[in-house]
Amino acid sequence: MKNKTRCAWCEKDDLYKKYHDDEWGIPVYDDAVLFEFLILETFQAGLSWYTILSKREHFKKAFDNFDYHKVKNYKEDKIQELLQNSGIIRNQLKIRATISNAIAFVKVQEEFGSFSKYIWDFVDGKPIQNFRKSILDIPSTTPLSDKISADLKRQGFKFVGSTVVYAHMQATGMVNDHVKDCWKMTGTK
Repeated sequence: MKNKTRCAWCEKDDLYKKYHDDEWGIPVYDDAVLFEFLILETFQAGLSWYTILSKREHFKKAFDNFDYHKVKNYKEDKIQELLQNSGIIRNQLKIRATISNAIAFVKVQEEFGSFSKYIWDFVDGKPIQNFRKSILDIPSTTPLSDKISADLKRQGFKFVGSTVVYAHMQATGMVNDHVKDCWKMTGTK
């Protein structure tokens, strides 16, 4: 286990390794989990993923276990409470965007049957298998993430630029960007 070859970006510590091994790049079709990643990626904008990952449990508690039905109904008193919560990123624009995104999320569910159906239709329901030689070959955006970003914005989402969207695609397994020598690609454990 200790000698697994992993993508180089995750070698910082056990938190990153666990995320890499157990979540990153694994297809997610559950709306609740997709919403969680959407919120976490939104807060990541301009910050490192490690910062967000290390605060994940605080975000989970602060945002009612990422329950989009609750988040969409947050009022000003809840926003002010979140702005005082030192366990999360206290960015007012991102907090307000989270509420807007919960509203947009529910509207997408109503229109498409589920957010999962909506987002996965961009890749015909199947992960895009990339075969990256190294982390230097992994882009921060693609034409597809540009397209999804534009459509999310049209749907009313905020803080969903192409970089955020591509990170979301990686996190939820819409694209597999594990490098070719990574055990997740080779199947060796």
